[in-house]
Amino acid sequence: MLRHAIASMLAAVLVAAPALEAKTLRWASQGDILTFDPHSQNEGLNNTANSYIYEPLITYNEKFELEPALAVKWSQDTPLIWRFELRKGVKFHDGTPFTAADVVYSIERALHPTSNFSAYTAAIQGARRIDDHTVLIVTSAPNPVLLRQLPELRIMSKAWSEKHGVTTPTNFVQKQESYAVRNANGTGPFMLKSREVDIKTVFVENPAWWGKSAKKGNVTEIVYTPVKSDATRTAALLSGELDFVLDPPPQDLARLRGNTAIKVVEGAENRTIFLGFDQFRDELLFADVKGKNPFKDLRVRQALYHAINIEAIQKSVMRGSSDPTGAIIQRAVNGWTKEAHVRLPYDPKKARELLTAAGYPNGFSFTLDCPNNRYINDEEICKALVTMWAQVGLKVSLNAMPRATYFPKIQKYDTSAYLLGWGVPTFDALYSLQSLARSVGKGGDGNFNLGRVSNPEFDKLVDAMKSETDQKKRNELIARALLLHNQNVMHIPLHNQVIPWAMRKNVTVPHRADNRLEARWVRVD
Repeated sequence: MLRHAIASMLAAVLVAAPALEAKTLRWASQGDILTFDPHSQNEGLNNTANSYIYEPLITYNEKFELEPALAVKWSQDTPLIWRFELRKGVKFHDGTPFTAADVVYSIERALHPTSNFSAYTAAIQGARRIDDHTVLIVTSAPNPVLLRQLPELRIMSKAWSEKHGVTTPTNFVQKQESYAVRNANGTGPFMLKSREVDIKTVFVENPAWWGKSAKKGNVTEIVYTPVKSDATRTAALLSGELDFVLDPPPQDLARLRGNTAIKVVEGAENRTIFLGFDQFRDELLFADVKGKNPFKDLRVRQALYHAINIEAIQKSVMRGSSDPTGAIIQRAVNGWTKEAHVRLPYDPKKARELLTAAGYPNGFSFTLDCPNNRYINDEEICKALVTMWAQVGLKVSLNAMPRATYFPKIQKYDTSAYLLGWGVPTFDALYSLQSLARSVGKGGDGNFNLGRVSNPEFDKLVDAMKSETDQKKRNELIARALLLHNQNVMHIPLHNQVIPWAMRKNVTVPHRADNRLEARWVRVD
């Protein structure tokens, strides 16, 4: 009965490939793709989908080693100038030749204020065309992580953008619509065939892709379906209506592992799930405290931290699929230290003492914003936090919502407290420290500092690590910044996700620490 009910629910959104069709990959996760504008919203699933279509100059292999993409060679002319030799004979999906003009245009577009990719363009001043197949990228200071930032800067067609009036990135926070949101034209291995928001997105193989001869997978069509319900995703995989689920619910893993038609692979993700708080406003929004902001008091933030039983969350909510941490970066990220990993202990008595000392012996009320279809059991984590904080006198209202609504809300600072996950595509701590905790400024500074934390000493450390090329000195700067972050409870880290991927036995794909399904490596046999 359950299988028939699930099949009925999915009928409107899933298109099953014929039983013997080995080249269609049908996959799902709980949320939908947000936009096909490659410079609009920097978010994991969104970047995954865009990477099927749009390509960067440099990309990663299975071991996260840099390898050529649209650039075949690169070198430094000076500490501030990088030279890139471009791949010849490449065409966009509409047949337009790829040239240096497209690279210069795309970098300038990613530098635009409406782009959400400033964390990757922080030190870039601009780009210059030397000839059709040579580009210079100029930085404002030596940048030790530029090559690790470039895989997230995807190249668009200048002519296509001008033709369709999308020469600047779509403003995702303001919910702007543009031609680039639902249409795409890249150079990558797949082309966008159809797009039905919140229902289904279909990609087909690019027959003219420059890398086709070296393609490791055999997929010629991708059907992506957002399926919010945990039970529905699991049932669809078990019934064969899906080939792959990016985010199988932890509570279903034992059942999936016990099914001979399914295989589960897992590994640590370089993403930290954490809590942020408004530390800027003088009066807290969505709270019963008038005329002041409790979160500006370190003792209150420490109290919130001490009230969290992270082991209970790991066991009961995450079912073991988490690695509790006190660090804002995961252990695989350059700069991680054991000292930063240490959490404040679970101590409700200490939490109540701190609240009393801060002037809140009876606690106070506030609202916790939370996504309900982005991270593993995100809403369940928030529910557990509400219960834990209630035990120390805090009255918390949970405001859970889909990610398509959630991100525009919190990115407008329309929040008092929020849950967020932050992965690190560059595998370097600067990406997190600069984006999440440096004072809001230009060039990527504080571009996701949604609580508007500000600490001059921390800012100096971050600014120094941007251009320090001595690895030992740079890691010392990172270590000091991580400890300062923890001492000031700029955020409350919870855990790093342990990511399981579930798939039919006939699907083979390398698991990735960035939780991205790299379709060009997938085999469906």
